Amino acid sequence: MTVRADTAESAAQRAAGPRYDGTGRPTHPRTLGRLVRGKNINPETLLATDYLNHFNEIIMLLEMVPSMPECLDDAMEWAPKSYEAHFRDSAFTDKELAVLAYFNAPEKFRVPFDVTVARMDELVLAGRERVAEAVAAGDTQRAENTVNDVSHKLQRLVDLASAIIHGKKRAMDQSEIDEILQS
Repeated sequence: MTVRADTAESAAQRAAGPRYDGTGRPTHPRTLGRLVRGKNINPETLLATDYLNHFNEIIMLLEMVPSMPECLDDAMEWAPKSYEAHFRDSAFTDKELAVLAYFNAPEKFRVPFDVTVARMDELVLAGRERVAEAVAAGDTQRAENTVNDVSHKLQRLVDLASAIIHGKKRAMDQSEIDEILQS
């Protein structure tokens, strides 16, 4: 009888999912890595590239503006979206798991990822304002140059975020990110 009680208790603990220590980190870090395998979530970083679609969308919209200025309205409607909000609003099959994994991602990946995302948000918001000013002034060449500058910088940051998601150990420090934005 005791064996059954222990087995039932162990089964209940396993069904409840990973346990967390006092810092909010999983006490069984490999558990989430195992759960995300085959789910388009990196088992080492616990991050998913699907989030980058949010930024690929605005790059595409901005790049259409010089030849199709009416796309500026769509670009102006784009808003930063948190990782959690992106997945909650998406059709991603394992979106709840993606959110849980993100909140438990190792700091060595999540911190540089979050910093990179914040810089991408800033770049998009400032860049699209510059594009809108050029379009409003009827300066097609300035609009095209601004779009090229913003989309190039944004793509470099998307590539950096992708590298972090895929487990690149060394991420850019703040000065390197600033250099991208100022170049």
